[in-house]
Amino acid sequence: MNYTLRTNEQREKKMSLSDAFRSLKPLLSNEKKQLFLALVAIALTSTANLLAPVIIGHTIDRYIVTKNFHGVLVNSGILLLIFVGGVVAQYMQTKVMGGVGRRVLFKLRNVIFTKLQGLPVAFFNANKAGDLISRINNDTDKLNQFFSQALMQFVGNFFIMLGAGIFMLTLHIKLGIATLAPAAIVIIATQIISGWIKRVNTKSLQSLGGMSAEIQESLANFKVVVAFNRLDFFRTKFSEANEKNYSASVRAGIASNILIPLYGVASNAAQIVVLAYGFTLILSGNITFGLLISFILYVNNFYTPLRQLASIWSSLQLAMASLDRISEVLDLQNTMKIISHDTGEKKAAGVLTFDHVFFSYSEGKDVLRDVSLTLEKGNTYALVGPTGGGKTTTASIMARLYDPTMGTVYLDGRDIRSYSPAERAKKIGFILQEPFLFTGTVGENILYGNDDYGVTSNEKLLADLKQTGLDGLLVRFENGLETKVGASDSISLGQKQLIAFMRAVLRKPELLILDEATANIDTVTEQLLEDILKKLPKETTKIIIAHRLNTIQNADDIFFINEGEIIHAGSFDHALEMLMHGKRTS
Repeated sequence: MNYTLRTNEQREKKMSLSDAFRSLKPLLSNEKKQLFLALVAIALTSTANLLAPVIIGHTIDRYIVTKNFHGVLVNSGILLLIFVGGVVAQYMQTKVMGGVGRRVLFKLRNVIFTKLQGLPVAFFNANKAGDLISRINNDTDKLNQFFSQALMQFVGNFFIMLGAGIFMLTLHIKLGIATLAPAAIVIIATQIISGWIKRVNTKSLQSLGGMSAEIQESLANFKVVVAFNRLDFFRTKFSEANEKNYSASVRAGIASNILIPLYGVASNAAQIVVLAYGFTLILSGNITFGLLISFILYVNNFYTPLRQLASIWSSLQLAMASLDRISEVLDLQNTMKIISHDTGEKKAAGVLTFDHVFFSYSEGKDVLRDVSLTLEKGNTYALVGPTGGGKTTTASIMARLYDPTMGTVYLDGRDIRSYSPAERAKKIGFILQEPFLFTGTVGENILYGNDDYGVTSNEKLLADLKQTGLDGLLVRFENGLETKVGASDSISLGQKQLIAFMRAVLRKPELLILDEATANIDTVTEQLLEDILKKLPKETTKIIIAHRLNTIQNADDIFFINEGEIIHAGSFDHALEMLMHGKRTS
């Protein structure tokens, strides 16, 4: 499966408004009561806005014209109560929907992050971290702004417009039709250009994600940039990303606001129609002056929300573009499923078996081609070969970070796909070339992901480290288990590898894979690690990937990996000869 997230040009399916709300329905399942309260508040606010023009027109015709001051005061009091009620209802609406928006944002970010955790390593190899961060932070925030602000404004303005239109048609149908004609024209125009607005906003979001990815990548490798004095390259790359984002943002800003003046023109045209046609009707005696005033107020009630809808509609298109990018992640499926294991019968010998395994990245050249091998329990195996030959990929398949394109991998006689992640992690320890540590202490990082330890004290952990001979490595850390591990270079790469080594060995795995685990460690510490490995249970199978030849001298068996093949090298001298020539030798 191709896990590369698509660009806007590659995205064929366009999400409709109904699709958008359907995809968000699970997040709103616990918000029904709050949404109902918000709708009630909207109804009250809309009613207040719609009653006022009728009362004003009635007051003009019934009391002002007849100079009935008492009637004017009474109706003014009624209007005051209506306006106060509308303000209270609007405050309730804002408060309720603000809470709904924040809760939806909280849930959505959790859902996205949980989804990302369930995707395979191939997904993260194919996509930049900065763009994923932008989807979690920026795109979800655009949705929150829509829910907490624009959505209820959209619904409220729609109700007011609908009510104002009905009142105008009820008061005088011909004048009402003439007044609504400009609105019909701009609504048709809106439908025509909405797709373009959404596409432009999507490109703006993508450029923002690209800039985030560029910043993340540059800062992560800033030490290299400084070491090679390539700050100019850093500035050029960022400038290009920033320029692209600027251009996309300007286009998005223009697109998002293009409807506002159009709706303003429609509002002005409607007011001219009402005044011209309305005075003609007054002169002919068909309507009263008070009714014309009511009509003018309803025109404002209709076209002011319509102008606001122009801005809200752009916000909706931006939210839809954000939801498109979010849904693309949520729709991904992990192809690395757990299959059923219906019998306890072993289907292969040895602790780990490759049965006619093929593997390639994204339908490219085969990294492994029809490989079959068996690793026996308790032996030490070395994987050697030229850089880029496929050693780390082979180890990753052994640990099921990837699944073979074809063929089967067996662990303890069972298809490795039948193990749950927890079972597999308990059986297989993997020390990576570049170990990743979390912010915390050395002790916390050693225990990370180890289900055998719950909340444990450093004293208990230290005792277990002594039992396995790992305590000697703690002298390399200033404060032992309490040494702080931060996001910056608070400890060296070699120290990070030591922590990863202790973390893996403490789990007592059946299969321990060491991918250049001693590459950044001095020879004295490396000898100490070798002594610790010798103390592992006899049943532990070790797989060593190393460029230091002395590291693999004592291996029970050596495999040479290159050009899609894994060849049994036999002796150390034969493996050395193969490394020198980069191919099979006779």
